[in-house]
Amino acid sequence: MKKTLSSLILALLISFSLVGFAQKKQAAITVKGTQFYKGDRPYSYIGANYWYGSLLGSKKVGDRKRLVRELDLMQKNGIDNLRILVGADGGKYDFTVRPALQYAQGKYDADLLDGLDFLISEMGKRGMYAVLYLTNNWEWSGGMSQYLEWNGQGAIPVPNIAPNTWPQFMTYTEKFHSCDPCMQALDNHVKFILGRTNAYTKRKYTEDTTIMAWQVGNEPRTFTPENEGKFTIWLNHIVDLIDSLDKNHLISTGSEGKNSSNDSMETFERTHENPNIDYLTMHIWPKNWNWFKAENAEKTLVTTIENAGKYIDAHVVVANHLKRPIIIEEFGLPRENEALVAAASISNRDLFYNYIFQRVAESHQNNGVLQAANFWGFGGEGKAVNSSGKWSPGDPLTTDPPQEPQGLNSVFSSDTTTLKLVKKYNLELK
Repeated sequence: MKKTLSSLILALLISFSLVGFAQKKQAAITVKGTQFYKGDRPYSYIGANYWYGSLLGSKKVGDRKRLVRELDLMQKNGIDNLRILVGADGGKYDFTVRPALQYAQGKYDADLLDGLDFLISEMGKRGMYAVLYLTNNWEWSGGMSQYLEWNGQGAIPVPNIAPNTWPQFMTYTEKFHSCDPCMQALDNHVKFILGRTNAYTKRKYTEDTTIMAWQVGNEPRTFTPENEGKFTIWLNHIVDLIDSLDKNHLISTGSEGKNSSNDSMETFERTHENPNIDYLTMHIWPKNWNWFKAENAEKTLVTTIENAGKYIDAHVVVANHLKRPIIIEEFGLPRENEALVAAASISNRDLFYNYIFQRVAESHQNNGVLQAANFWGFGGEGKAVNSSGKWSPGDPLTTDPPQEPQGLNSVFSSDTTTLKLVKKYNLELK
């Protein structure tokens, strides 16, 4: 009896200890000069994009067991930094994220908010950090175009529904920076999210060190030279708003860099002069930018790496000039012949990833401004399950957005060669 009672007391003590450990605050990520710091130690990393994490955390439409397995696998491979979508807007169109967190302007799905809380809580238990982006330039999660539709600008010309409408979509979304009620609605969204307290940790989001940074959005664009002024006024306003609400976390914009800035490094620099922008970002998409062609992979991979090097170099110059760190926070490459199944070769992708990781490691060794990289992205246990390859509600989530073939750029749990590369470089960056 005594032994049983002693065992019970010991078990309770261990349980309380683990709870306390899980809730213990981890070191905050800060910027000093052109370097990131975790507490008082330099912090460089190879992380992942994991936009769907909060959806997996949902009780109703998610899969928490899968989420936990995927977080554990990423942690095992040294990944401690995830770039995540706070939540989608609207959710009524095909080829968009559904269900949406903000299903109508100013109205939120409580279950999906709980999913975001759960994700952040589980990341905190593993010493992982979240970069949370608050809106999207693209229609796949609603974002700016959804605010325009909500505020009387007509139906969104969704490119995946109406073919050859990309020019119309660009012109439509450019109007966001001139739409006062749209910008105010996004301000309200920012205030709502930053004002939240996590249901699991009982911590205010603004005080939770699991959050590394707030990011304005995914790939906000100037669109045209004529719109640069309005874009910059809006960007400065929302960056300053975030800063006024939260002095504890970093702020970034989520820009692609030159490709979001009318193909102009001067524009990129001008739009990022605000000192409340703590670090810069760039994205690199060789397939989308016609550098890499699957049908001529061997030759175009060489071109891809050359062009990526030049793109990185140009952004490093701006980061040095503005005296900020910079992250390559999106980059991806398809599998062999753009196959969607996990069994297809990823040898070219691994070569491309290795180049990006090398650039980060070299910069880290030399105290350079290039501090980190988040690959696109971790698709975990997801897979394509329909003939089009595109996502429909009920399909397994992958890191590929709903309008794209599922598996196109996903790093799956079974992609051991890629994960070994990630682990190798994360060990080098410690």
